[in-house]
Amino acid sequence: MTTMNRQILLASRPAGEPSADNFRLVETPVPALQEGQVLVRNHFLSLDPYMRGRMNDSKSYAQPQPLDAVMIGGTVGEVVESRNAHFQAGDKVVGMGGWQEYLVVDANQRGVLQKVDTTHIPLSAYLGAVGMPGVTGWYGLVKIINPKAGETVVVSAASGAVGGAVGQLAKVRGCRVVGLAGGPEKCAQVVGELGFDACIDYKAHPDLKSLSRALKEACPDGIDGYFENVGGMILDAVMLRSNAFSRIAFCGMIAGYNGQPIPMANPSLILVNRMKLEGFIVSEHMEVWPEALKELGTLVATGKFKYRETVAQGLAAAPEAFLGLLKGRNFGKQLVKLV
Repeated sequence: MTTMNRQILLASRPAGEPSADNFRLVETPVPALQEGQVLVRNHFLSLDPYMRGRMNDSKSYAQPQPLDAVMIGGTVGEVVESRNAHFQAGDKVVGMGGWQEYLVVDANQRGVLQKVDTTHIPLSAYLGAVGMPGVTGWYGLVKIINPKAGETVVVSAASGAVGGAVGQLAKVRGCRVVGLAGGPEKCAQVVGELGFDACIDYKAHPDLKSLSRALKEACPDGIDGYFENVGGMILDAVMLRSNAFSRIAFCGMIAGYNGQPIPMANPSLILVNRMKLEGFIVSEHMEVWPEALKELGTLVATGKFKYRETVAQGLAAAPEAFLGLLKGRNFGKQLVKLV
């Protein structure tokens, strides 16, 4: 009997805020394997903010997601059939399987599938703490902010998969770590579970003056490093509290993902404080992944790194889970469980 593969395609490009209507669920038969190919049953799908930018047909660091094609996305799963000498049925693998239940791939392409060991690290963690989000946090912190013990590091979107990694890695390096998150419950978990020294509920500080005052209280010695996931007023408030020679790692600017302008209120502070601002895309720095994954994997396997997962059930739930991610409804890594 032919196995059917359910897939979610990008049906249309959003005009402003995306909606579930931008996606379409289809079923297609799984093709017979050719020599060198592998069939993977995806177990978990990763949902990430970068996907929002790919939905636009505009100039960016990566090509737009094509219309009427399977949405891009990281996956972990199990090989169910192989015609490739390097993989066999039962292997656990991570790759860019997309928003679909099955993946047929030419496994001779270098890096398209990676085997992973689930003895001490859960399979789903390879999409979060020991995957792209963890390495993203590691790179921005270690290679751009490069904090010294005793310095203060601030992290926006602190309850997310990337932000949570940044904060814990900064604590390992002896820093004071202050997060920004939406709502008292998230802030309590950022401090209580992830070990941040403080967390500011940005929703309780709707204007620049109020948020700046909260940052002054949480960062009495100023801010030496900032990991940016949001942009907008939060960036303005952080810059007002930043020390001379402070460093900002630009990972995301979710405040502008739907096309809104995100002006900077006080750009002169970059000069006054001799600040270093650097944007980065973690996939352009594959040379550091082994080093980053070694540290992250060791911390997770030994229980020294805490992470949360928000899990939607079934492929059909992916669009709404993705829209919720963009509005900050998740805590930690947003996943979709496919089996």
